[in-house]
Amino acid sequence: MVHSLSRRFFISALAAFSASPTVARPVDRSLRPVARPGTPTLPKAETIETLLARAKLSGGLSCAVADPHSGEILEGRAANAVLPPASVTKAVTALYALDRLGPNHRFRTRLIATKPVQNGVLQGDLILAGGGDPTLDTEALAQLAKTLKASGLREVRGRFLLYAGALPYLRQIDDSQPDHVGYNPAISGLSLNYNRVHFEWKRAGAGWGVTMDARSANYRPEVQISRMAVIKRQVPVYTYQQKGSTDHWTVASGALGKGGARWLPVRRPDLYAGEVFRTLARAHGIVLPKEKVVKSLPGGTTLATHQSPILREILRGMLKYSTNLSAEMVGLAATQSGGKSPSSLRTSGQAMTRWAKQRLGMQQAKFLDHSGLGDGSRLSAQDMVAALTTAQARTQLGPLLKQITLRDAKGKPNTRHPLKVVAKTGTLNFASSLAGYVTAPDGRQMAFAIFTADDKRRRVLKKDERERPEGGRAWNRRSKSLQQTLLERWGGVYGG
Repeated sequence: MVHSLSRRFFISALAAFSASPTVARPVDRSLRPVARPGTPTLPKAETIETLLARAKLSGGLSCAVADPHSGEILEGRAANAVLPPASVTKAVTALYALDRLGPNHRFRTRLIATKPVQNGVLQGDLILAGGGDPTLDTEALAQLAKTLKASGLREVRGRFLLYAGALPYLRQIDDSQPDHVGYNPAISGLSLNYNRVHFEWKRAGAGWGVTMDARSANYRPEVQISRMAVIKRQVPVYTYQQKGSTDHWTVASGALGKGGARWLPVRRPDLYAGEVFRTLARAHGIVLPKEKVVKSLPGGTTLATHQSPILREILRGMLKYSTNLSAEMVGLAATQSGGKSPSSLRTSGQAMTRWAKQRLGMQQAKFLDHSGLGDGSRLSAQDMVAALTTAQARTQLGPLLKQITLRDAKGKPNTRHPLKVVAKTGTLNFASSLAGYVTAPDGRQMAFAIFTADDKRRRVLKKDERERPEGGRAWNRRSKSLQQTLLERWGGVYGG
């Protein structure tokens, strides 16, 4: 609950073949594996039920481990039970985007002139046209401004227009999240800095000095599209109100301490990008009128273009940092590539669900978004290993997954652990997931999926409890410990 947030916590918070028939067969009990002759096992190859009892983890468990080439499930427990996949959803989104857009796809952000530039003067309009790039940042806008100057443009006598229609505008990813969490921003075809604004405060006499800027490595342009006021109170820590096109925030003085910073979500990313570009252009002597959004893209001549990294690299970053905005934007773009523009994340998630059933053999899958942030998505371990054992996943997804370092008996990272794991993690309130590939000491690779969730505790959470629910951190630690012991069991039983 908000009133339980300590100052200490507040400050810390700142800083292609189908699946085989074997995979399709429901697995709802622990199979009895037999260790292969000559294959060493862990000292105690305890059953899944024993490991689960020791974890003292409330809620449900769905897990499965399979041979990645044949698709044969080696062992599972309630493998066909559906649970919230959390950010493991992003692994499916990566496969969806790779299939629909291609690994070398790039997103373009352009500056377009509606009339010719003559003697450095544009009599027509200048358009900043977004192309759905989830990685566009202030550095990229600064380079566009520099290129525009180098083209010879000195003056714009028409309008400064913004086009964000490459993707549908959505005010936020999930409306059940607290207003202030940076991982739940708006979505737009023209986005900037993952649609977050940098809020910083410093003690100044009896009060605090605050800034709201579009910070990057080399630039700190302040913005007016998002504003902050410090209010003398203890709770709530934040309040939010949208007035017109401007985000108005207040923060409790009692939570600020001497200084700090955090990223806050932006609800009008198109106007945010436009304001920042206008500031950067002014630094090059090009004064632009106040930005205006247009719904259709006028024709004209492209004066400057910024290209995103190739999709494969965007997805690698998305999987490593679990970036919700990247997942939603590439997922929407993948759906849109089929010729229909989705009106919501739900309709786009449903399109990905149909694709996953057809291409990956995920018969029980239900996706309502592309990041896993929303509550309605459901996935079983059986379906996830069905996806992971396709040739597409092994060759395209596997190399993009993050290496997971397992821990020693004291809970410290153990870089010498005999098991090597590449996977996607997922964490929601009282839901934790892990899916990917584990390599045993003898070199044998296995595909696995582990989903845990306590739906009863999830259902009773209030909106203001979702950033740090009581008991959530301890529950998550127990789940992650169970995940490691399951991997160690499988490595010991099925590999040397």
